[in-house]
Amino acid sequence: MSKRHLIALDLDGTLLTDEKTISESTKRVVLNAMDQGHIVVIATGRPHRASINYYHELGLDTPMVNFNGALIHHPKDHRWDALHSPLSIRTARKIIHTCRELGVKNILAEVKDHVYLDQYDEEILSIFQTNNDPINIGNLQNNLKDDPTSILIHPEEEKIQHLRKELDEHASLIDHRKWGAPWHVIEIVRAGMNKAVGLEKISRYFHIPKERIIAFGDEDNDLEMIDYAGVGVAMGNAINELKDISNYVTDSNEEDGIGEFLNDYLKLNREAM
Repeated sequence: MSKRHLIALDLDGTLLTDEKTISESTKRVVLNAMDQGHIVVIATGRPHRASINYYHELGLDTPMVNFNGALIHHPKDHRWDALHSPLSIRTARKIIHTCRELGVKNILAEVKDHVYLDQYDEEILSIFQTNNDPINIGNLQNNLKDDPTSILIHPEEEKIQHLRKELDEHASLIDHRKWGAPWHVIEIVRAGMNKAVGLEKISRYFHIPKERIIAFGDEDNDLEMIDYAGVGVAMGNAINELKDISNYVTDSNEEDGIGEFLNDYLKLNREAM
């Protein structure tokens, strides 16, 4: 077998098709890579509750990076040295205040898998409500008592640039990113948190050198991870900035880009024959 690689997969726009499923073809390749001893991890901006189904679907038994690195944990091994790096509640309150001043549609805070929503909102509930997680709805300034893992802001589209400028005033405390279309959502985590932080911790745990880390992504929250990995791969549908810094560009998430690349790079088919 070729030397063991660590393969980091972003979910939306990368491992997942636009229908939010893993194609059978890509799944086959990923399982084949795992059978041959390679290590597969999920690295996503999503919370644990919105990514664990895909983790189980691939039969993973590895740590997972959630909230863009603000939570790095092992869903199946609670003795694993998890790292949770939330924002301080003081910083969160400043951000909420800034948003209130500017006037945004809604603000949502997550404390690991607990969700706090400032105002009732069908559209947001449709993406954030998973089967059994209660959502606490009501004034965030009063309801949020713990340090949040992340804050999501849903502004009117024309206010996004102005809001991001205001958020830059807190740059020493927070990192903020914009979600890809169709969601005009600004996501905030503690400063210095990104997927590369998670990848570094996991690669040290498995003793895998940088040149044997393969990472796939498509959005601006993948920049640090793609830059960190020895083999950074941008999807065909990725933003141009990511393609510019990646080592390779593969096909899009709708064209089994991950499967195509892994088969080729790790010569999986040849070894399976």
